[in-house]
Amino acid sequence: MGKAATSIKLTLEDRRALESWVRATTTEQRMALRARIVLAAAAGTATERIAVREGVRPATVSKWRKRYAARGLSGLQDSPRPGAVRRYDSEVERRVLEGLDQKPPAGYAKWTARLLARTLGDVPRHHIWRILRRHGIHLQRRKSWCISTDPEFAPKAADVVGLYLNPPENAVVLSVDEKPHIQALERAQGYLRLPNGRVLAGVGHEYKRHGTSTLFAALNVMTGKVDVALHTHRRRRREFLDFMNEIVALYPQRELHVILDNLNTHKPKHDRWLARHPNVHLHFIPTHASWLNQIECWFSILVRQSLQGASFTSPAQLREAIDHFIQSYNQDAIPFHWTKAVVHSVHPKHSYADLCN
Repeated sequence: MGKAATSIKLTLEDRRALESWVRATTTEQRMALRARIVLAAAAGTATERIAVREGVRPATVSKWRKRYAARGLSGLQDSPRPGAVRRYDSEVERRVLEGLDQKPPAGYAKWTARLLARTLGDVPRHHIWRILRRHGIHLQRRKSWCISTDPEFAPKAADVVGLYLNPPENAVVLSVDEKPHIQALERAQGYLRLPNGRVLAGVGHEYKRHGTSTLFAALNVMTGKVDVALHTHRRRRREFLDFMNEIVALYPQRELHVILDNLNTHKPKHDRWLARHPNVHLHFIPTHASWLNQIECWFSILVRQSLQGASFTSPAQLREAIDHFIQSYNQDAIPFHWTKAVVHSVHPKHSYADLCN
């Protein structure tokens, strides 16, 4: 006489769960099979009959009967499998990251996975790439930064940011700077027909130089418009004062707060011009912190949308193109919104090995 089959008693919750596994079209087939086996066993069906109906061996039916009887629904899940034994542990990972903090061998400017694998000797290149991907390290990418060492960074930055966030009432806040030596380059533009019949539009590699022009610009922080723009051949103190005179003429009897960088033409020791214009207040950003001046954002927009890849046959044509762009930009201009909550003057320095900690 054979051994009696394991008895199955289902709770109401377990029965509902198993029946939902069987009905659902998204249930994995292996889980649906196990659910049908347990439901049939709970109904009193013999193990051999369940095996014939499901097309499996009787030992498979007995396995899932016993697993459910011992652990319930959790017993129907697959047991964890250890997988292959790890060949490289955390110590190898630390060696790789610490190696990136060292200088590459003589004659090399930067590390590559192949070079690091050759230096370490016992770590293959594919595992080094696996470690780099895990930590989001891209060896070919390079970041650059400019750290402000201005001893008065905090008060200067707070002064400028305060003008952005809370401008004085009934006053005009202007972000001012100059973009010097904009080149009027004449490029060979047109279409290039390829042997397969395709046509490409672009510019030739060669170009002709037709001189340069300097642009002084004033961005109204509250409207986002470029209120004053002046083209000059040079950027001496004389040209800067001509530009400031245009600003004052545009806003007569208005209190003006002008944000500037620390160029020597912006702040002489004895400024008679400022004495004659007491309504003008100059606010200087910290040294090496041009990103605090919003006009730099607009200069970047000007280069990308108007100057990059364009062709000019003279400085006059270049200036005309810039003027047309300013007119078009001002029609839909919106102010830049300052969103940075914390401003740091010195950035913390981390090593690759710190990523493991």
